[in-house]
Amino acid sequence: MNEAACARRAPSRHLLCLRINGTPHALEVEAWVSLLDLLRDRLGLTGTKKGCDHGQCGACTVLVDGRRINACLRLAAMCEDAEVTTIEGLARGDELHPLQRAFVAHDALQCGYCTPGQICSALGLQNEGQATTLDEVRELMSGNLCRCGAYPQIAAAVSEVVLQARER
Repeated sequence: MNEAACARRAPSRHLLCLRINGTPHALEVEAWVSLLDLLRDRLGLTGTKKGCDHGQCGACTVLVDGRRINACLRLAAMCEDAEVTTIEGLARGDELHPLQRAFVAHDALQCGYCTPGQICSALGLQNEGQATTLDEVRELMSGNLCRCGAYPQIAAAVSEVVLQARER
């Protein structure tokens, strides 16, 4: 193939099949589309926030196959056949997820921008089963930043749910 032919070639698109919040999706995506941009821009799931777009703030945290990841750093094409859970997938109708209830009860949000990522990260932390103390919760949640400084309330809310689930 010569240089002129390469310049005329259309962008590479890939068929992507995955489940998002329990719903199957078959989507055609360009190779460079991040999972974050797919969720927000193509599927309208705007609960997942774009903060730094460099994987440093945690605002874009979602679960992929139960593990917490920064959606801004994951290419959508890497999620083939995966189960993606966003903040929109946690509540069941009007019934909030226990972590969502704990955030409300502990007043663990101020502006709310980081809250979806904090909650998804907390659920991933619970799935990992590593946190056994409040200090470990704080350390293992340290990848999620809160510009408002609601860390004590966030740690209390996460600890209440994660540590109680561990005791069961």
